[in-house]
Amino acid sequence: MLVNYFEVRMTTVDLTTLAERNRRQSAPRLLVENRTVYETHGVELSIYDTFSNATQVRLEAEEILYCGMISGRKVLHGKNHFNEAFIPHESFVMAPGETVTIDFPDASSTQPTSCLALGIDRNRLRQVCDSLNIHGVLPRELEHWKPDAAHLLHVFHTEATQQLLVRIVDSFVGKDPDRDLVLDLGVTELLTRMLRQQGHDFLVQCAKGDPTLTGMTAALRYIDDHLASAIDIDSLCKVACMSRSKLYAHFNKLIGSGPMEYVQQQRLAKARVLIAGGRGITAVCYEVGFQSPSHFTRRFHQQFGESPRQYAAHHQMGASIANEAQNIHQ
Repeated sequence: MLVNYFEVRMTTVDLTTLAERNRRQSAPRLLVENRTVYETHGVELSIYDTFSNATQVRLEAEEILYCGMISGRKVLHGKNHFNEAFIPHESFVMAPGETVTIDFPDASSTQPTSCLALGIDRNRLRQVCDSLNIHGVLPRELEHWKPDAAHLLHVFHTEATQQLLVRIVDSFVGKDPDRDLVLDLGVTELLTRMLRQQGHDFLVQCAKGDPTLTGMTAALRYIDDHLASAIDIDSLCKVACMSRSKLYAHFNKLIGSGPMEYVQQQRLAKARVLIAGGRGITAVCYEVGFQSPSHFTRRFHQQFGESPRQYAAHHQMGASIANEAQNIHQ
């Protein structure tokens, strides 16, 4: 019954609806970064609403801070010349002690800019790392699962992560009687996704530098070089020098998906980059290995929660805002 409950709630509730519900429950006191806080069992959820333009608003992370945009756009400014627009369907993770400043270029009383921030005790991250180190086999280059606090993590997350955030926020705002169970499972999954993203990025960098390091780096490099072509399991097994069962086991433990699902994810990830660069959607569809524009659009929406055309429009607007803000601060 618990699974069916989630399925029903997730088809009818999204983050925007939850933010509106939160505002109805607690009247805003501030126009900029009005904060509503929910806390339980070492996890703190903050929902921030901003109803007016503002610049250089400071945010400092006391613990691990996992942020997700709900509506509107922010422009984030951090160290090492980090200046980027933060839009819905993106994750932004700050390490303890990290500081950024934020601009709100398009917030208004009728269209507030809203985001969520999950403050997670660093001991919880260590627990997840320990669990992965016990159950997950890593290539020698990674040594062991560990948090990477060397830089900010800013990624466009998948629809699966978006629905996970919906489930977590809904358990807080909706006063779910099973909230503690939902949070325990949800936060563990969220941290696992974050760590796997970092591990995946490291493997990809190894594959770009020297694909012969391991069988996995060889397979990842092969996939990256052949996205526009037909890729099958037998070819990947030969490149990685692995049996089919071993190849599937390595992909599931290190990447979090099967090899062919990973191929599709990488095709869509490359498509997103090309579309953001202004390429035509139909041309991108064929360039990344899809044979049907309708299938490409359907898979893109499943992966990122919006169509290629919607993403192109949102990215262009977000990039324009970030460029304007960067020019102002220079």
